Order: sequence, then structure tokens, then C-alpha cells
Amino acid sequence: MSIRWTHAFVDRPAERITVAWAFWTAVTGTRLSGPRGERGEFVTLVPAGADACVKVQGVAAGPGGAHLDFSVDDVEAFVTSARALGAVPVAEHGGWCVLRSPAGQPFCVVPWHGESVRPPVVAGSRLDQVCLDIAPSAYDAESAFWAELTGWEPLTGSLPEFRVLRPPPGLPVRILLQRLGEERPAGAHLDLACADIAATRTRHEGLGAAVVAHGPHWTVLHDPAGGTYCLTGRDPETGGLPGSSLKNARS
Repeated sequence: MSIRWTHAFVDRPAERITVAWAFWTAVTGTRLSGPRGERGEFVTLVPAGADACVKVQGVAAGPGGAHLDFSVDDVEAFVTSARALGAVPVAEHGGWCVLRSPAGQPFCVVPWHGESVRPPVVAGSRLDQVCLDIAPSAYDAESAFWAELTGWEPLTGSLPEFRVLRPPPGLPVRILLQRLGEERPAGAHLDLACADIAATRTRHEGLGAAVVAHGPHWTVLHDPAGGTYCLTGRDPETGGLPGSSLKNARS
């Protein structure tokens, strides 16, 4: 059951959604689609000359986070396979479905509409990764679930707590699994690959982001809607570490 396209979803509180729209369209060099959903909670970030791979959702409760949408030819068959691997159905919406992984991370399965052209790098960075933040007790089983679900190549990250799932060429969003240092519910955040983290950080701060923490090859920020995301020192074209033959590992 191959995945034909991927979308990264920016999930933010509904009362802060307009600032999220403004920030993420600026970051990704896109424009907003019209709102969709019963409460107008969904928008797509539409790039020029390419197919969208980032969407934004206003959530009614909680701080939000991120999730993945998998676009497939046969939604019913993919959902059946996901359930056999331990996914739990949450809701069906007339052609697309919401599920949760065994550790509780939501994801969606939607019909493929022919998307094939990846958006370009914007100002030296690309939003290309959803990082799944998993408690230590669930990490191995959850990693196995996502690898089996996607069929993507698993790679060892640059640190023991990271595992990468590398999608086939052309798919715009990959998966990083991060083993947390404490037991807490599963969550997710967005990562951007940056040719120059310092320059990207300065640009994002000018758009209203706030720095939370620094590392040798990464920076954690809050966007103006309060959501956490990371800038990572990776090649925005390949997703890999600069100068590395491992094309899809996180620094």
C-alpha cells in the first residue's frame, strides 16, 4: 500500500490560528487557500509552481503540535493495514480517516490527488520533517509501527535517540522518531532543514518567533501561536547532514 504524497500539518489553537497562518505562509513562501471544515479549521499553504505539502489546522482544545497526512490510492485498504499494525481509528470523514498510532500519535489517511512536484527551498530552508516525540517505554514498538506502516527505509540518526524513516525520492516530508528522556504522552513537532541556522533563526525572529534553546546543530523556537518547532543543520535539498553520504539523518 504505497504512500503517494505526504503533508505536514501545523496544529495550533483556534484562537491563535490567524497568527499561525501569517507566520507559516511567510516561512514557507506560500499563500493561503480558502478555509475548509465545519469551523473553517483547515487551510493549505499553497506554493507557486508546485504541489502543497504543508497544511494548518486550528484545534479546539490543547496546545496543538503537528501530525502527518498520508495520501494514498486506496484509503480503505491503507486503513485496514494500519489497524492490523495496531493503529486505532478515531474518526471517518467520508473518504478520509483519522487514526492514532499505538503510542497515541494522530495521523490521517487521505486520497491522493495527483500531487508530485515538491515545493522549492525558501530563503535557505525547507519544512521537510515531522519529528515524533516518543516516551522511552514505547519507542521501539512505535518505531517499528511507523516503519512497517510507511515501508520507508529506516536509518540510524546521528545520536542514539534518533531514528529516521527516509521516504522514496520525491516525497516531501519525512519522519524522525525521537526517544524522549522521560515518560509522557506522544507528541510531534515540525523540523526545518537549514543551510544556515543562524540566518534562518534571525529571519524567523523577525517574523515573530522566539528562541527556546540552542544546540550545536539545532535551535528550538516557539512560533507566534506558541507552537514548538526546530531549525536543524541539514541540507535543505536532500535532508541529509552537510557533507555526509547519509542523506537523511538529523544532526
